[in-house]
Amino acid sequence: MTLRPLKNAVGAWTPGIAASEDPLVAIRTAWPAIVGADVAAHCRPAELERGALLIVTRTSAWSQQLSFLSERILAAVGARTGSRPERLRFRVGQILEDAPARAAANARRERLRRVEDDRAPSVTLDAAVARFREDVTAAQRAKAAAGWKECDQCGVWVAPSVGALCVPCVNARAERRTQAVAQLLYDAPWLGFAGVSGLVEGLQLSEYESIRRRLLQRWWDVLVRLVKSGRRAMTHRERMIASSYVLLKSGLDPERIAPAVVRDLLGDELHDILYGNERI
Repeated sequence: MTLRPLKNAVGAWTPGIAASEDPLVAIRTAWPAIVGADVAAHCRPAELERGALLIVTRTSAWSQQLSFLSERILAAVGARTGSRPERLRFRVGQILEDAPARAAANARRERLRRVEDDRAPSVTLDAAVARFREDVTAAQRAKAAAGWKECDQCGVWVAPSVGALCVPCVNARAERRTQAVAQLLYDAPWLGFAGVSGLVEGLQLSEYESIRRRLLQRWWDVLVRLVKSGRRAMTHRERMIASSYVLLKSGLDPERIAPAVVRDLLGDELHDILYGNERI
C-alpha cells in the first residue's frame, strides 16, 4: 500500500454528509445552500418528527411565503441531504445566528462604524445627501464585483446564490401561480393536471398535487362547518364548493357523476343538504 503525505490527503478532502448522520443535522448544515443565504437568515430547521420538518421563521409573513414553496424546498432538501421529509410545518420564533454568522455580522458593523468615525460629519443637508448617494453607489459596485446581480422583476440586488429573481419576487410569482391554478380547479375541476398544465406554463405535477390537496382540505372544512351549523340549505358559494369538491376528488367528468358518487364522497348529511327534496 502506498502512503500519501498527510497534507495531500487533507487537501483533497471535502466535507460530506455521513450516512449515519442525524438527518436534521444534515439539513441544518445544508440549509443556506438549500434556500439561499438571504432566506436562511430569516428561518431555521428546528425539528424533524414523524416525517414533518418544522421551520422556525422570524414572522408569520415569512411562514406564509415559504409555505408556497414547500414542494421546492422539500425537493431541494432531498437533493442536498438524501433525506426528504414528507411535509413542512412552520412556526414563528426567535432565529439564533450561529457563531460564524454572528461574528461576520459583527465584523461588518465594526468596519462600518470605523468608516463613519473616520469621516467628518456633513456640514449641510445637500452634502449629507451627496455622501449617501456615494455610499449607495460604492455598495452597488462592491456587490457587482462580488457577483451580485439585479432581480429581473424589481431590480433589487440579489446574491449570487439566488436565481434571476429576488426572494420576494419568487414568492409573489409562486403565489400568483398558486392562485391561478386554484381558480382553474374551482371553475373547471375536471380539467385535471393535463388540462391545467396546458394553461399554466411550467406547472409541475408535484406543484399541482400540492395545490389540489390544500384546496380539497379547505373545501372540506367549509362543508364540515355547514353540517355543524345545522343549516339545511346551501348558499350559492357552498353549492359551488360542494360541486367542485366532488369533481376534483373523484377526477371524473361532470357527465359521469352519479348520485351514488356524490353520496359516497360527501356523506348522507351533505348529500341531503345539497339536493334537498329534489328527486334524483
